[in-house]
Amino acid sequence: MGEYQIRVMVVDDHDIVRSGLTVLLETFDDMKLVGDAAGGEEAIQLCQRIRPDVLLMDLMMPGVNGVQAIDHIRRDCPDTQIIVLTNFKEEKLIHAALQAGAISYLLKDVTIDELANAVRAAYRGRATLAPEAVQVLVSTATRPPEPGHDLTEREQEVLGFVVNGMNNREIAEVLTISRSTVKNHVSSILSKLGVSNRSEAVVLALQHHLVDRETRFLH
Repeated sequence: MGEYQIRVMVVDDHDIVRSGLTVLLETFDDMKLVGDAAGGEEAIQLCQRIRPDVLLMDLMMPGVNGVQAIDHIRRDCPDTQIIVLTNFKEEKLIHAALQAGAISYLLKDVTIDELANAVRAAYRGRATLAPEAVQVLVSTATRPPEPGHDLTEREQEVLGFVVNGMNNREIAEVLTISRSTVKNHVSSILSKLGVSNRSEAVVLALQHHLVDRETRFLH
């Protein structure tokens, strides 16, 4: 018996990228291309059938995008490790992909040897991250939490009413609670937001998109 070949699947909406990755990765004796897909929906269906060890996933694809596909595949095929291989290095995309379950995040300017090593690492459960992805994770870890992150669901609701200009009596009537309870909620909101009055709370809530004037609150 020879060395085990890592079963790899490629997902990218560009034919030339899929073909190129197939040719390049098959030059390594310890890897075997077992499938390819041109979009997220096709990837989900194919992955369920062939259960690859490692999946190379593009992010920006029509229909079901890469992040959505990652989330679905990680639930359906938990033993498949997913490496994002993309041209995009935006913070939101990096966060979304890693939170969805990708083990690695690489840019398409990696060398073929770097990609092969990332496939081997992913197969063993180890992450490989582009410097841009590492920087995003570091900056997130050192960044102070956003205002309002610790508001309870009820406090978010009360804050929405405050932004809409309602006083404590009106809020109490809508929520069918006592005015003193509303007052306690408002005091807690002001404390958590680090402001001294309702006007400052309204400004902060709108600046950080904690509420929406139509729907009262977003989070």
